[in-house]
Amino acid sequence: MTVKKESSLINIIKNGNPNNKAILVPNESDFTYSELIKHINHVIEQLIIIGIQKNDRVAIYLTNKPETIITFLAISEIATAAPLNPAYTSNEVKFYIEDTNAKYLITSDEPTSQQAILGCPENVTHIIVKYEKHKFNLITNKNLTNKLNEKEIHKNNKPNDIALILHTSGTTSRPKRVPLSHNNIKISIQNIVKTYQLTSEDISLCIMPLFHIHGLVASTLATLSTGGTVILPEKFNALTFWEIIKTYKITWFSAVPAIHQTALTRMKNNSNIKEYIKTLRFIRSCSSPLSPQIMLEMEDILNVPVLEAYGMTEAAHQMSSNPLSPGKRVPGSVGKGTNVDIAIMDTQGNILSSQEQGEIVIKGDNVIDGYEDNPEANAYSFTNGWFRTGDEGIIDEEGYIKIVGRIKELINKGGEKISPIEIDETLLLHPSVSEAVSFAIPHKTYGEEPSAVVIIKSQVTEKELIKHCKKSLALFKCPRSIKIVESIPRTATGKIQRRIVAEKFSKPSE
Repeated sequence: MTVKKESSLINIIKNGNPNNKAILVPNESDFTYSELIKHINHVIEQLIIIGIQKNDRVAIYLTNKPETIITFLAISEIATAAPLNPAYTSNEVKFYIEDTNAKYLITSDEPTSQQAILGCPENVTHIIVKYEKHKFNLITNKNLTNKLNEKEIHKNNKPNDIALILHTSGTTSRPKRVPLSHNNIKISIQNIVKTYQLTSEDISLCIMPLFHIHGLVASTLATLSTGGTVILPEKFNALTFWEIIKTYKITWFSAVPAIHQTALTRMKNNSNIKEYIKTLRFIRSCSSPLSPQIMLEMEDILNVPVLEAYGMTEAAHQMSSNPLSPGKRVPGSVGKGTNVDIAIMDTQGNILSSQEQGEIVIKGDNVIDGYEDNPEANAYSFTNGWFRTGDEGIIDEEGYIKIVGRIKELINKGGEKISPIEIDETLLLHPSVSEAVSFAIPHKTYGEEPSAVVIIKSQVTEKELIKHCKKSLALFKCPRSIKIVESIPRTATGKIQRRIVAEKFSKPSE
């Protein structure tokens, strides 16, 4: 079967030399570009036989493995992919599947998929992807009566068709659905390639999760679009990280500051450090603020440019970045706009001048037109064609952007954006809790982590409340500390302000 490529994301890998390595799993498997395309086409055939059609949503519950990339690209060709965090509990899986109206769920056959299987609604078809006999086969107990229909294969790959749908956490509501078109993603990929001058000679180390826009678009698709190679360990491991960089001749990698800091700690006293980083061109940091101190320390020890970037799911990832040499890198800045218009806006919708502080707003072909089925969020988030990021910032005379704080009250734990409302609601489900307010507290490694205060109506311990949260929330969302208090600060009108609550009750974690 020959897949018509047109505007689809599969088109991004067409320039790869068929014999070059596209994806390589350390100490395991590898796939050339020719093999990658063959596997994608084989999965597309199976998706069609199963009955998946244009506009169907297909949830993906997989870790960082080649099948995740292959199933994503195959699904986006004929339908819409909806990746889920494989750390989600069954309750969370059920919510996100129902919220996206997914008709299918793809998992592995490993024990780690049990939470997804338990949370899969009865009306959703469960599909297992399994690598056997050098093929990625899709297995389902559904009675298959469909036949391949060549005419239907290319119908979801037009520029404005939705290739990917993700959720972004809200501060005053449930998570919002972000529909990303083929064009949104392809423009972002092009911006990343141009910013970092990526070529077929580049070898990227993907240590960010593929259910995140960061790992999927920056580390993976941008690399594949130039015919480069993606090195794909299943997860970040500080013990093997630098050895992988040395062995596989990595030229660049992108990660959140928490990973950079952890990796750097293991290299500080290594006298043979130059042997590990001979091929590194640059290091990229994104998804949460990188402290100037860490950036300068990394550059001093590694002697490699560290480029901080700024991205959002709503912009299909990248919006700005510090440039490669001879461009100037500004510590504490997320650089300049990368083919994305960026400005500072006041609360009345006026664009401010340089050095004036206000909300960072963006405009570009990589930015979504609006959240899905959420007119209230769209009315708030879009002003005069600009998307309001919710971040407070300043742009200097040279165009460098500095983020000074978040207007939205999201908790940013090492790049994982966590809605405090979701934690509140979970705590309030406990029969002993009458009021709950969650917020961010400083953390030495992750930048922030969730904490909460509660007012109780019957006896309960902090340990019991944390255990309660772990039953319904992914581990990274669970508060590490929960204080039981007599009262919670409120404004004169009776409203709770998380910032004030955090200032009163927060205590930095180690």
